[in-house]
Amino acid sequence: MNKPLAPLPERIRPTSLDEIVGQAHLVGKNGLLRRVIENGHIPNMIFYGPSGTGKTTLAGIIAARTDRTLHRLNATQAGIADIKAIFDGLDTLLSPNGALIYLDEIQYFNKKQQQSLLEFMENGKITLIASTTENPYFYVYNAILSRATVFEFFSVTPEEILPAVRRAISMCGEAQGIDVSAEPGVAEYIARSSGGDVRKAVGAVEMLVSAIPLGGDPVITLKDASAVSQRSAMRYDRDGDSHYDILSAYQKSMRGSDPDAAVHYLGRLLSAGDMPSACRRLLVCAAEDVGLAYPQIMPIVKSCVDSALQVGLPEAALMLSMAVVMVATAPKSNSASGAIGAAMADLQSGKSGDIPAHLKDGHYQGAQKLGHAQGYKYAHDFDNNYVKQQYLPDALKDAVYYTPGGNKFEQALKKYWDAVKGE
Repeated sequence: MNKPLAPLPERIRPTSLDEIVGQAHLVGKNGLLRRVIENGHIPNMIFYGPSGTGKTTLAGIIAARTDRTLHRLNATQAGIADIKAIFDGLDTLLSPNGALIYLDEIQYFNKKQQQSLLEFMENGKITLIASTTENPYFYVYNAILSRATVFEFFSVTPEEILPAVRRAISMCGEAQGIDVSAEPGVAEYIARSSGGDVRKAVGAVEMLVSAIPLGGDPVITLKDASAVSQRSAMRYDRDGDSHYDILSAYQKSMRGSDPDAAVHYLGRLLSAGDMPSACRRLLVCAAEDVGLAYPQIMPIVKSCVDSALQVGLPEAALMLSMAVVMVATAPKSNSASGAIGAAMADLQSGKSGDIPAHLKDGHYQGAQKLGHAQGYKYAHDFDNNYVKQQYLPDALKDAVYYTPGGNKFEQALKKYWDAVKGE
């Protein structure tokens, strides 16, 4: 009886630095991590990045290059007892050069467990490589971060994945004893739709080859490839980094007046069903980044958001796209945002002071005895409905929070008030 083959992603896994797909900034010809590995002095490390980008593969290559025993643990199942058992067995002939522990998903270790890792990291007999798909600066204990070097892995480009897809097609055919081919564009489609995840792309190939009808033409069709790969190109997790990265890019694209990028990120949010986040950031951007350069933007955007929420997806995309394009192409001013930010900063630093007596409420019995509202000048009794008087507390009487932007609307307001105030 033939021994079952390992899954294709395991069989195709690179065994040398030169075979790794992507991550040239780390393991390319002059990559920092490549130089570290070639020198043989391996520090404790944290690999941070999306799934399927080579973190586990690189840990295995490091262990082989440095002749260390590799122990793979997953923090969702393993505990400190598992690491201690590895440590206790280090003096045997099985680990003459020490051990390399690859701890996947370290973010699932609680603070106490992470603190317990420290004694093993500092001993010198164990090298720890922890990996995580979440930002380690949010999820990993500071003491661990101070004793490890963080290396970020990026999604692999379709161009970098393409050779792996073609190799996977060939290997699958050889395993089944057939000459598998693919329709034009299939390999490129799989590479594009894998979301930068090499393992996902290779897994898709394995699924497609296994679906070839017995006795039929061993050809992978574009129709089948699209069925297997649908929606996989987009990384999105409402509680993870990708959520906040997309939202950040979405608002920065609107702020940066790039309507094409803005609707792209809007599309990613809506494709993931996250319309509430898209609406919230849209409203914020209209106020924060367009602001007083085009004040009419607020009721327009609010109307589009209300309409989108009323009709729901998929039609909601039409209203939101209108609003996003308008915000992206509108003139920009953050003067109002800057004003409230500066005022809040003063308040948070303890700068406030008592409200001037002439501004205090005088509509109650006894207010005059306290001197409240005495000497207040009613602006509408004066020319142009303006009269100079102190409104800020004494401690802040010379503070300036609002500075008009250079756009037409605010400059027109400035010109008007300069004339009224005789400035």
